[in-house]
Parts: sequence; structure tokens; C-alpha cells
Amino acid sequence: MWHAAQETPLLRSLLVPGMAAWPSYYLHLLLLLLSPTPRPLTGAHHFSAPNTTFNHLALAPGQGSLYVGAVNRLFQLSLELQLEAVAVTGPVIDSPDCVPFRDPAECPQARLTDNANQLLLVSSRAQELVACGQVRQGVCEKRRLGDVTEVLYQAEDPGDGQFVAANTPGVATVGLVVPLPGRDLLLVARGLAGKLSAGVPPLTVRQLAGPQPFSSEGLGRLGVGDFSDYNNSYVGAFADTHSAYFIFRRRGARAQAEYRSYVARICLGDANLYSYVEVPLACRGQGLIQAAFLAPGTLLGAFATGSRGAQAALCAFPLAELDGSMEQARRLCYTASGQGPSGMEEATVEYGVTSRCVTLPADSPESYPCGDEHTPSPIAGRQPLEAQPLLQLGHPISAIAALQADGHMIAFLGDTQGQLHKVFLNSSQGQVYHSQQVGPPGSPISPDLLVDSNGGHLYVLTAQQVRVPVAACPQFPNCTSCLQARDPLCGWCILQGRCTRKSQCRRAAQPNQWLWSYEEDSHCLHIQSLLPAHHPRQEQGQVTLSVPRLPTLAVDEYFHCAFGDYDSLAHVEGPHVTCVTPPQDQVPLNPPGTDHITLPLALMFEDVAVAATNFSFYDCSAVQALEVAAPCHACVSSLWRCHWCPQSSHCVHGEQCPEGERTVYSAQEMDIQGHGPEACPQVVGLAGPHLVPVGWESHLALHVQNLQYFRGLSATYHCWLELPGALQRLPASLEETAADTGLIHCQAQQFHPSMSQRELPVPIYVTRGEVQRLDNAHALHGELGVPGQEGAGDAAQQCYLGCLWCGDGQPTCRYGPLCPPGAVEPLCPMPSIYMVSHSPSGPLLTTLLHDLVSHFSPAPHCPTSPQFRLTASGPQSLTIEPLTGPTEGGLALTILGSNLGRAFADVQDAVSEPVCPKTIVCRTMPQATPGEAMVLVVFGHAERKLLSSPFRYTANPQLVAAEPSVSFRGGGRLIHVRGTGLDVVWQPLLSVWLEAEAEVKALGAQPQDLNPRRSCEAPAAEPQTCIQLGGGLLQCSTICSVNSSGLLLCRSPAVPDGAHPKRVFFTLDNVQVDFASASGGQSFLYQPNPRLAPLSREGLARPYRLKPGHILDVEVRRGPQPGNQQRGGTSLPPHPQVQMGNVRLALGPVQYEAEPTMSTFPVEAQVGLGMGAAVLIAAVLLLTLMYRHKSKQALRDYQKVLVQLENLETGVGDQCRKEFTDLMTEMTDLSSDLEASGIPFLDYHTFAERAFFPGHGGCPLLPELEGLEEEGRRATVRQGLTQLSNLLNSKLFLLTLIHTLEEQPGFSQRDRCHVASLLSLVLHGKLEYLTDIMRTLLGDLAAHYVHKNPKLMLRRTETMVEKLLTNWLSICLYAFLRVRVTPLYMLFRAIQYQLDKGPVDAVTGKAKRTLNDSHLLREDVEFRPLTLMVLVGPGAGAAVGSSEMQRLPARVLDTDTITQVKEKVLDQVYKGTPFSQRPSVHALDLEWRSGLAGHLTLSDEDLTSVTQNHWKRLNTLQHYKVPDGATVGLIPQLHNGGAVSQSLAQNCPSGEDIPMLEDGDDGGVRLWHLVKATEEPEGAKARRSSLRERERERARAKAIPEIYLSRRALLSCLQGTLQKFVDDTFQAILSVNRPVPIAVKYLFDFLDELAEKHGIEDPETLHIWKTNSLLLRFWVNALKNPQLLFDVRVSDNVDAILAVIAQTFIDSCTLSEHKVGRDSPVNKLLYAREIPRYKQMVEKYYADIRQSPPVSYQEMNSALAELSGNYTSVSHCLEALQELYNHIHRYYDQIISALEEDPVGQKMQLACRLQQVAALVENKVTDL
Repeated sequence: MWHAAQETPLLRSLLVPGMAAWPSYYLHLLLLLLSPTPRPLTGAHHFSAPNTTFNHLALAPGQGSLYVGAVNRLFQLSLELQLEAVAVTGPVIDSPDCVPFRDPAECPQARLTDNANQLLLVSSRAQELVACGQVRQGVCEKRRLGDVTEVLYQAEDPGDGQFVAANTPGVATVGLVVPLPGRDLLLVARGLAGKLSAGVPPLTVRQLAGPQPFSSEGLGRLGVGDFSDYNNSYVGAFADTHSAYFIFRRRGARAQAEYRSYVARICLGDANLYSYVEVPLACRGQGLIQAAFLAPGTLLGAFATGSRGAQAALCAFPLAELDGSMEQARRLCYTASGQGPSGMEEATVEYGVTSRCVTLPADSPESYPCGDEHTPSPIAGRQPLEAQPLLQLGHPISAIAALQADGHMIAFLGDTQGQLHKVFLNSSQGQVYHSQQVGPPGSPISPDLLVDSNGGHLYVLTAQQVRVPVAACPQFPNCTSCLQARDPLCGWCILQGRCTRKSQCRRAAQPNQWLWSYEEDSHCLHIQSLLPAHHPRQEQGQVTLSVPRLPTLAVDEYFHCAFGDYDSLAHVEGPHVTCVTPPQDQVPLNPPGTDHITLPLALMFEDVAVAATNFSFYDCSAVQALEVAAPCHACVSSLWRCHWCPQSSHCVHGEQCPEGERTVYSAQEMDIQGHGPEACPQVVGLAGPHLVPVGWESHLALHVQNLQYFRGLSATYHCWLELPGALQRLPASLEETAADTGLIHCQAQQFHPSMSQRELPVPIYVTRGEVQRLDNAHALHGELGVPGQEGAGDAAQQCYLGCLWCGDGQPTCRYGPLCPPGAVEPLCPMPSIYMVSHSPSGPLLTTLLHDLVSHFSPAPHCPTSPQFRLTASGPQSLTIEPLTGPTEGGLALTILGSNLGRAFADVQDAVSEPVCPKTIVCRTMPQATPGEAMVLVVFGHAERKLLSSPFRYTANPQLVAAEPSVSFRGGGRLIHVRGTGLDVVWQPLLSVWLEAEAEVKALGAQPQDLNPRRSCEAPAAEPQTCIQLGGGLLQCSTICSVNSSGLLLCRSPAVPDGAHPKRVFFTLDNVQVDFASASGGQSFLYQPNPRLAPLSREGLARPYRLKPGHILDVEVRRGPQPGNQQRGGTSLPPHPQVQMGNVRLALGPVQYEAEPTMSTFPVEAQVGLGMGAAVLIAAVLLLTLMYRHKSKQALRDYQKVLVQLENLETGVGDQCRKEFTDLMTEMTDLSSDLEASGIPFLDYHTFAERAFFPGHGGCPLLPELEGLEEEGRRATVRQGLTQLSNLLNSKLFLLTLIHTLEEQPGFSQRDRCHVASLLSLVLHGKLEYLTDIMRTLLGDLAAHYVHKNPKLMLRRTETMVEKLLTNWLSICLYAFLRVRVTPLYMLFRAIQYQLDKGPVDAVTGKAKRTLNDSHLLREDVEFRPLTLMVLVGPGAGAAVGSSEMQRLPARVLDTDTITQVKEKVLDQVYKGTPFSQRPSVHALDLEWRSGLAGHLTLSDEDLTSVTQNHWKRLNTLQHYKVPDGATVGLIPQLHNGGAVSQSLAQNCPSGEDIPMLEDGDDGGVRLWHLVKATEEPEGAKARRSSLRERERERARAKAIPEIYLSRRALLSCLQGTLQKFVDDTFQAILSVNRPVPIAVKYLFDFLDELAEKHGIEDPETLHIWKTNSLLLRFWVNALKNPQLLFDVRVSDNVDAILAVIAQTFIDSCTLSEHKVGRDSPVNKLLYAREIPRYKQMVEKYYADIRQSPPVSYQEMNSALAELSGNYTSVSHCLEALQELYNHIHRYYDQIISALEEDPVGQKMQLACRLQQVAALVENKVTDL
């Protein structure tokens, strides 16, 4: 039973020549993927056959099959390793000692023998599989490639000449199928095996066809005198285009007893082996060759090495050198008897044959390149071809394969332990970049390691089946892992965002697009810096990213920034990328308890993240909320640039404090006074003692400072005490002691809190008013103390509490004022010792005392007994430093005071250094949250709280940025480290761990304790520069300086030569932070120190000559930093040096050259020279003054023009921004309306008629059978037209009809288009047939233009096929239009909206707001927008079901004529109604209503119209003085003209504007609206111009530039306003994000076929064909005529603007460069900058269509069949047939003649059938 499994498909295959036989191991088939397929590959293809041994593999090119030769079996597999067929080849009765037999009795020793496959080859020409087994003396058979079970040839009684393969399984047989003209030959090489193999030569040429296949009779045989003397063992056989190569091992005859490696070569066309040459191969220092592979240009060989060949080495022999060595041996044997120049034998004839090297003419090698009968053979060279090992491996190599990919050589080595090694061969060395176990350990990989033709898969024989992706680049998810894998086949494709092969990265050829790990300076893209590093969330601003080596995009491609989920378009300038941050509502909320949110910031290309980092958005108001006790401190000392507004108590960003309020600036504003927490209004501390006795009225006073911010502002102050369970407020008053300081006096108060302890710390703060809290400079507490408790502790503490020992009554400890003056006891009573014990751990004496309140008093001496006397002096003046530290703890806290360590040795167990009399050094403990903490000092069993010096825990310091990240080894480069809370770090360090060599460690670095303990009075030791750590590491450090809370300045540590940096990190007291973590993932690198070239070329010892004042140019030889330049001069030292950080580089000595002394000059010459110079200077001064006068005048004129231009530009810019905002608002409203009403698309019936007959307004055909009065006659005509319809189904008739009509001189272009549209209408139900006709006619048209000028084809609609093509596209693309044409409708509405905002002259048609210069109203017309309230009733556009009048607003202009007002009102009232369903503007009157009875009907002309000098002005709203907000109504006209026009508009809508007014009136009166038309020609005006007129003309000429600029500004403003809609429309047309319309792909493929058929290779011609057929023929028509698609009215001005946009589209479709100049029309200049971008869109559109999958004929026919039923009007079809027959009737005789002259037409009787049609339609009598 055969087993196969499949997970993924495979690639195509390549025929690889046969390999050496492999011993009969039980192997399975292994398939290795070399390159990734389009989807992930995780599994393996495998095939196994139980109890079967695989021997060989073969691939059939183009067959899609894999063949496996095995013991007793031949398997045929698919490329997915699925079993297709199996043939049984054994076991058979056989013996290696017998020749093939029929009767077993002929070989008594014959036994049932397994048939192992020895040779498996593919003959592509004959489609045969050659399989040779070991039985029957190695005879071969031929099987069919398609089915291996079918035997094509098998020798029944083979002769000796047909013994091919070795008959022993362990002996190798290799072979090649050599295709020659007319036949295929078989080259076979085999080793010595069995008794009968001595007669078989080791190398033979055999025939594959003929009467005796596989016979070597008459063909070449490598004759060997005694084969056993040589015993060739073949490794492989390979072939290139000219030669075949055999690689083998052999020994020599007697003289050469040891084996050597050889390669033999013969010409592929040499059937007699005359060209046989072999040379030895030597891999220097290695053993024999074990495996080989012929790669392009190189022979790869694996050689055994080491003891017993247990290891392997890989050598590469260039094929050119190999052929050169063989040619040298052949030349010496042909012409020099094998003797070299030295007289030594360098070539000979081998294998014991009688032939010898000879001396032939010198040109013999060239005359006989493949030898001949008279040339010596076989030739063996004596000089080995040597190569250096590229690579050494620990196990022998059993198989080699290689491929050339992307210019790199990749080798795959299989070893005897089942491992596959992937090797990158780079120049003179090989590098194993991946090794994988693909079989069980100890199971060798077979030599049949085959690579397919695409370099995608590897086929392997091994004991287990796995498939591993040798170049599975997609398995690396990011750039770092991709480059770190160092797979030479893989690289990071930046813009695709994935690890790919170079060929799979579309832009790999462009710089910085594909990163390869073997290139120098190949690093993943990263964001090097951000400016700014963070941004306030309330503002939308810009951030600049620095991204080195950013790839370049095409013009129409863009990067964008992703701030989390928000996308922002990126602007790129070199390595700098600028993006706009998201608005506030797009930034997520801050996490609770934080003042910022950090979002991932990614630089994106499409959906690929090119580089990424983090970006923070901060909220200053949240900073204030995080620290209630000191909001100002928290605000101005935060990491962000936040400022504090003292009067309003707000933390803001930027200069946003209310006007007139002073600001406390952020600590980062170093250059501004009043910055940082020191400038905050704050409470410094208590003015009196901290202790407040409970039960006694106490007065608190607090120091405050920085009150200048409140100067002149009255306010009340309050003191607040946070008592247990209650918050107590005390009124307070302010006493100003200085300009900005004062005292807050809290009202005296008695406190009676419930207290469980003797002392209670109570937080205190001050507010200005009720809620405006002043900062506490530090944690401010008052101590509530309960005096007078017995056993309250030591005397010092009681004194601190104000307690005394009172002997009045019962002696006790009381508060001082409560004790009578005479009862105060200055000394304590005598203490009593009631227990003394000895500590077993040491001499410490433990005493438990009674009444020891004086134990720590300053002076008492209390005698206890004669044996013991205890004397102690308590600690005094306890303070701490520093006062702040991080919550993570570990800070060295120093307690300062006196009498700290004399008698209390047990304190030392809690501190980090010895207790000294004046200092104690402790380490702070960690704390969860920031805040104040009391310091508690324990002296033995006594405690002391440092109430006056609380310790404040602050947030842990954090590092957010560090740069630069590179330094030279000498160190000293300044590193800027940014973060938060850095000012709490006591001693920051920058350290590097080094892996040093022995000599470096001996330079003086000694082991050192990282936390040394020092003795008292000894100064703190400075940290050593380098110290030795455990594990052989060396640590070098530098001390950083704290610049501010957000900035550290560090110098890079010096790294000794020979040391290798392992880790670079910052030490912040108790915390270590890696440099990479602080710098956003950028590791710190050390570069070699720079080396400067000496100034003198003769070396440092020789001085460099320099003139004083000259510049020294210093050349940097190597190193990352540029050398400094030092200027020479009198201050330049004799030995200048260049200092870079810690590195000083000598330039050598400098010797100054003395200035030469000037020679004496005659006095007379000096006087003459001076006078000449004076005259020259005077002339120059005069010319200069004149020039300056002229220049100043020109400058003043120029500045005046500049001011005018600047004002004009500012005004135009403001106007453009406002117009664009208004337009976007209007379009948003329109989008909302469209969601309800939808776009007014025309139905397909109307669309088709308008597309087919664009000049007829949608009503092109006459009524059916018009003019036929009798019903019977109509039936006859209808019958004739039906026959004509059937006749049109004949392709010959239709083509003859078209060609005949087009040949007629009177058949005009209009007639051709009309007939083509009629045919499109008639054949609409048979679109497949119509498409076939169109293809035929297009082929004829192409043949016609090829002989003329092919670029002119389809340029105009001059033939019927061109109109047929237009109609065909309209039919096929209608559904596509409805999906993609929404932007075109939005563009149309945007244009209409812009036109309505400006005045339009109703007579001349000129408009103020247009893109068409010829339709521009150039005169300055004043106008005012009005909003009219239109009364809309049930019959005039009210909502459905409404019975009441509604008031709707309508926007108009006061300069609009009444007709224009009605048009605008109708557009706005009926904005959701198609134009054909609206009432006509001529059917309604406009009525102005004022009050209850005021009704006035307005009209364009009435008795109030103004007439002057034969000019009558049309009435406007301004004429009637209609105010803003007036109420108007639309009422039906009383006469019938309006009803008629309305009926026309509804029955046959054209969508086009009908002229409202006509020039001229009775009596010669002419009409005008805004401007008067030109009265007479320009020539007459010129003839009558007087001198004064010419002066006025010149004055107007001066004003022309300003008028021109204003006009250009108006055009440019409108163009910029509409730009977005134009871009959206072009993008919708030229985008292929969705599937390409099947008709477009079909048409473009057909045009490609035509070009290929006629041999047109010019890409420009094909581009023109496609552009003329689709873009210019169809899309330009749709752009210029929206009424073809929508039920809308298109005015002349809208049409003029669309014409400009359509012309822009046309210019974008041409390949020629779009050139504009000073004389170019304004319409061309408007979009000159955009056209190159549009051109790229067109090119990308064509490229995307070309890359889309082809459309089959069946798919196109299926789509056409679906479209055929869309137009089903039978009546219109008969009408079209009637009109078509009318055209036939005009040329009836010519058509009949053409049909009768065609032989095929005669057989089909086409003329007769047309005559029958004529008889029925015209009632014409014929000769039928």
C-alpha cells in the first residue's frame, strides 16, 4: 500500500541529469521548498512505500510528473507527490553470473532476485522514460512518460552490446540523454561489477532509437586495457550547452596505486568519444570527491577530509578554468607529445590503449575541437586543477544541488547524517546560513538532489519526509528577523512590508527598496527622531519624523502616518517626513491616573508599516489633577511643556493664560524668567515650631513666596488642617514681608482630636479663596502632641514636646504651662534596675530600666548601683539629604547631626556605611506611590522621627530618548538623554560592559566593590573609569551631569582597543536601563577612532609649511566622525592637534613662511599711479551714483508691484479657503439628500438611445411605420422588415453592406454614425454577433492603417466600426457606470453650485465663476446674495401628502434675471426630483408677495424695464428692489405656451439648456443684462481712434497686468476649489481597485493581438489605440455630457467648465510631454501642474489592466448574452429597421451589384433575399 500526503501545491520542475546510484537504504521521498508559494506552507509533501527501497529520482520537464525508481517498482507521481501509476519490475529469476536467459535451466544458479533501479532518465523528445535495473546484466527498457505501466520497448534476447547498468546494487551507474539533430543518444558511465562486467567499457555511447535500442554498436566506447586496474567509481554526470562532464574517482595502472578525483569532458555531438579529456581535481589538503553538481559557470565538489573521511570540504572549480585546463592537456597531447614547457609530461593517453600523444600541426586543436579519428584519445592531464576549500563541515557530504538566484549562488548540501545545509557562496568563501535535520540521524541523503526549473523546490530521497522552505521568506514576520536570518535568498521589501525574494519585490532594482542582510550598512528603517517628541492633545499640529534611507515613491504615491487608528497624509522632503497629528476627538482618552496617552506612530505606505515608534499626546489639565498638593509644581516640572496660570489655577500648554494674567513657565523654558517650580506661588514651611499641643490654643504661621502674581488682587486666605475624620478650615491673613514673600497667619485654635498615639502628624495647606490652593513646597505637616503622659520616652523628646517633670502632688510628666513654677524638677528621679542579663551573642548589655525618662537627656547622671554606671548623650540636630528620591528606593540617604554613633553600635546593622558621629548613610526602601514619608531613626530601642525634614518620594525616573547612538572608541562624545524625574538621581552613570582580552585587563582595572563602604571622616571615593567584574567582564563608566529634570548630559566611556562592547546601559542610582530601551530600540555602537592624514606628506616628523592666515584642510582617512578644521594664524601652535571627544590627533609640526619684502618702487611711478587711480575712482563713483539712482527707482516700482501682488494673493487665498469650505458644506448636505433620493440615473433604455443618437435628444426614431394608413400594408412592411432583420444575421451580407455604404461618395460621416447606431439597436439582442462583426471590422481597419500611419487609427469617428465600438462600450459599461460614476455627479453638482454663487450674464452667457477663459465675465459686477422664502404648495413641489403651503429658503443673487431666479428656485425646491419630472421654467411665473394682499408678478421684460440708446436692460431682483428674506411664489402662467413647453420637456427631455433670450427686438432695441455686447467691429473703432483715444488705450494697457492677474486669480481659485472633485472623478475612472470590467480587458487584449499580428512593437502606438478606443472615445464623452448618464439640465456654462476638465483628461492620456509657455491659453495653464500626476495614473491604469488575468472567449460571450436582453423594445427595433432600409434604398443598386459579384453571396442568394425585402417594404416589382 502506498502512502502519500499533501498540504500545499508545488512549482514546476526541471530535468536534472542522472546521479550516481545510491546504496539500497530504506529511504522515503523528501521534497524541499526553495522559494515561498503565494500562500503559507506549513506542511510537507511525502510519499512512502512500505518495504520498498527507493533508488533514483527523475523529473520530466513540462510533463508535470516525478518518477521514482525503486527496488522492484517504478512509481509515477504528481508534483504534489500523489501516486499516479506504479509498475512492477521485479523480483525476477536471475543471477549476475549468467547472461539473460529465457529458460531457467540455462542458469542453474539463478534465484529470485530483487531488481534495484540503477539508472532512471527522461527522453523529452520521444516522451519516454529510460529505466535500467540490476537484473539481466543491467539491460534497460523504455516506458511511456504519461503512464509508466506501458512498456514501449524491452529487449527479449539482449546481446552483450545492450548491457548498460551495473549488475551489482552498490556500484554506481550514471548517464545522460543527449539530444542531437534527428536523434537522441545515451551516455552511460558505470563501475566494475560482477564477473561479466569486465567486457563492458566504463563509458559508452548508446542509441535510444533504431532496431536495437541501448546498443553501443558503431558508437564510441572508452576502451580500457584492463578495467580492474582503473576501477572507475562515478559520482555524477552533467551537461551544459556544449559538453558533457563525468565526475569520478579512480586509481592508475600500476604507477598510480592510490585513488584520485577526476573530471572527464566530451563534446555533446561526439558519438565516438574522440574528444574525451580528463584532468585530476584537487581540493587543497582534502581527500576524494564524494558528490558534485554543475552549477552555472562552476563545478561544485564535496571532498572527504579528516581521519577516515569523517568530515567534508566544499570546493568550487570555475568552469572556465576547468575547460582551460582540459584544452591545455588536449593541446599538449595534440601538438607536443604531451610535454609541457619544462619538458615534463603534462598530458598522456590513459587506460592502457595503444594510442599515444603525437605532434600534429599547431592549429590542430582549433581545427578539430572535438577530435577525429587521427587524434589521440582518451587524453588525461597530469596537472591537477586545484581549488581552495570554501567551506568545511563536520560530516561527509553525500549530495549537492545549487541554484543561481538574484545574482547569488546558493548551494544545498546533504550529509550522511540526514542534515541539509544551506550555503551562501560568496566569492572565495561559503557560509552556512541554515542547517536542518531532514531525516533520522545517521540516515544519509541520496545524491539525487534535484532542483526544479523555477528554483522553487528540491526533491530529496531520505528516510523521512518533510518539506522545509529553504527560502521561506514569509516566515520572518518583521524586518529585523528577516535580516538577522541572513538568508541570501531573502530580503526585506520595504514598501510591501514583508520578507521576500528579490524577484518578488517589485521595486527591488530601485535604491532603498529591498534590504539584503549581506550588504554593508543594511539596517531596517527606523524613525531616528521626532520633532516635536510629543504634542498636546488639544491642538492639531505637525510632527516631523527623521527616517534615514527612506525609499522614493512615484509621483502619485504617498506615505501616510498612522497615529493609532488615525491616518494622516505625509509630506516627504528627503529623509524628513511631516505629518499632521489627529484632532482632539480622534485621540483616545488618557488612561485613568495619567496625564498622557502614548499611541503607536507608524509611517505607512498603503497598508504597510515602513517604520514605527511611539508618540505621546499630553494633557496639561490632567497633569494638574495628578498632584493636588502642588499643582503648579507638577505642571511646570512635568515632562511636557506645560505652563501655570496662577490667578485662574489652570495648567495650560502654550501661551494660553487669560489676557493680562502672568504665567509661570515650564522648567524647560530655560531662556524665560519665571520658569520652573521655584517660580510657583507656594507655602515654604511653618514659621514656628511644628508641635501643636492638644487642648491648648495655638497659633500657626506659614512662610509663603512668589506672591507677585497676585499683586493688586484682593483675596481671602484659609488654612486647612486634615484632622482625623474631618477637614478643619481656619481663617487666615496675609502679612507681606517683602515684594514677593509673606507670612500666612492662621487663626488661633484649640485642637481636640481623638488620638491613639502621642504624636499625630496633620497635613496643612493654604487656599486663596475657597478652592485656589497654593502649592506646598514640600510635604507640610504640623505635629499634634499630647503632653504629660508617663513613660513618654526620652527627655529630649519631652523637651521637644514642651513637657517637664512636675513634682507637684503626684509626680508626673506635664506640659510646661500646667506645672507650677516651684514644682519643676530639673533632674529625673533615680532609675531602678530590676534585671540584668548577659547576651550570649556578644558583649552587648541588655538593660530593662524603670523610669528611664532621662535615658537620652542631655546631662543626667543617674547612678544605679556600685557596679554599673550608664552615661549617654542623645543625638542632636538631625537633618537629611537629599530630601527627595524615587519610589523604587535604593537611594543613599545621609542623616546629618551630632552624637550619632558613640554608644549605639547596633545601629550599624541597618545602614550601608559605618555610623559616624556626624553622619549615618541609609538606603531608602521602595514605596508604591509618590508622596511624603517620615524618616524614623532607631537608636537601639529608642526611635527618633525627623519631623522637620520629611523625605518626599517622587515618581521613578524614566528615560524616553537618548541620542546620538554611536561613538568612536576613544569616547567623550556628548550624549543627550531625555526623560522625566531625572533630577532625583543622585549619581547617574553611563556604563559599558566589555569582553576584554588578557592584555586589556592588565591595564590597571582591578576588581572593585560596586557599593564600597568607607570609613568615617574619609572622603567619598570617585568611581574608577574601568573596573573588573566577575565572569571576565570589564565595566567602564562615566558620570553624567543632571542638566534638568528632563535632561542628562553624558559622555561616552572610552573603550580600550581589543575590547568588545557587550552591553551599554545607564545606572540611575539603584536602577540599570539599557541604552536600547532608552533610545527606542536603537543599540549603541562603537566605531573605530578616526585617523587624520598628516599635514606633511613626508610624515609627522617633517614640518608643514604654511602662510599665516591660511586654512588647514584635514583629511579623515577612516572613522565615523568628520575631522575638524583648525584655522592657521598667529595663534596656531607649532604642533596643532584635533580633538574629538577624548581623542587627540596630532597633525605634525607647522612652520610659518615669512612674507616676502616688497621691492622699492620709483616715486614718479607712484605719483602717476596715484593720479590715475584717483581719476578712475572718481569715474567709478559717478557711475555708481547714477546706477544706484536708477536701481532705487526700479526697486521702488518693483516693491510696489510686490505689495499689490501680495495683497492680491492674500485676498485670493482667503477667498479660496472660504469657497472650498462652503462647497464642502454644500456637498455634505447634498450627500445627505442623495441618501434619501439617490442619484437621478437615466434608465438603460434612455441611456442607450442618448448614447447611440446623441444629437437627437433621446427621441431619434420616427414613429413605427409612419405614413402607412392601411393596416394590411403595415403588415406587409412589417414582414419585409422582419426578413431584413434575418438577412442582417448573415455576416457576409452585413459586412458587404457596411463596406458598400462606406465606399459611396455621398454617404457622409453623419450617415455612417447613424447607420452604425441603427445596427447597434437592431443587433442589441445578439451582442455576441455584434461583437464578432466589430472584431472583423477592427481587423480590417488596422490592416488599412498599418500601411499608412497606425497611430491615426481610432483617432476620429470616421468609419462605422468606430461608432460601433463607441456603442459597444456604452452597452457593456452601463452597469459599471452606475457603480463608479458617483464622483462625476458630485463634480457636476459642485460646478453648478459654484456657478450659482456668481453672476451670469443672461444675454452673452458669460459667468464670473468659470474655468473657461472664453466664458469668463471680465467686468467687475457688484452683486449681493439673497435668500428668498419660496411658498411651495401641494402642486408645486411640496412633500408628498402635504396639503399646506411650506416656506423653503432659496439662494439667489440680486443681479439675477427673473428667469435665472426661477431656475435657481426650481433647482433648490425640486433638488431631489429628476429634471424631466420638474415643471418647465417657462410654464411658471414668479410672484413677489408682501403682506396679505401685496402680490407682484415679476418678469424679465415689462413696462418698468429701462431702455437707453436702443439698449433695453433685463429686469433683475435689484431692479424690483426685492429685499433679503422676501417671500415669493411660483404660479402657473395664464397663457398656454408654458404648458406646451412643459409637455415638450417631459416628453422628450434633452437635458440641455435652451436659450432663454434672443438678441434684438422690434424697433432695433437690443437687450443686455450685466454688460453690453460689442456694438461694432474692432477695425471700425481703430479707424476712428483719436489721439485721446490712443492715450486711453495706453492707460488701459498699463492696467492689463493687474486685470490679468485678477482674472487668473479667479480662475485659479475656482480650480483649487474644484480640485478634490476632479481628482475623485479621475480616480474613479482610472482606478482598478475593483475587478477590471470584462469588456475593457477583452478590448485591450484584442488590440494587443492586432498589434502583434501586424508586427507593431512601438508601445506608443498601442497606448494611442487603447486611449482612443476607451478613454477618449467613451470617458471623455461621459465627462463632457453628464446628461447622457443623469436626468439633469446642463447649462452652457457648466458645459464650458466640463470642456476644460475633459481637455485636461485628454492631455493626461497622451504620452508626449505637456508643455506650456507664456502664450499658452489660460485653460491649459490651470491644470499644468496636475497633468503629470494624471499621466502617471493613466500609465498605472494600463499596467494594472495588462497584469489582470485574461478574459476567455466563453466568459465574454456569457457576459454579452446577459447584456443582450437589456434593450427589448420591439417597436424601436422595427423603427430602426425602417430607417436602416431607407439608407439601403438610397444605394440599392450598388448593394445588389456587390452581393451579386461575391461568389459566396451568389451561393447564399443574398441579392435575391434583399430584393424580396424591397418588394415587401416598397411594394416594388422585381424580376423574382
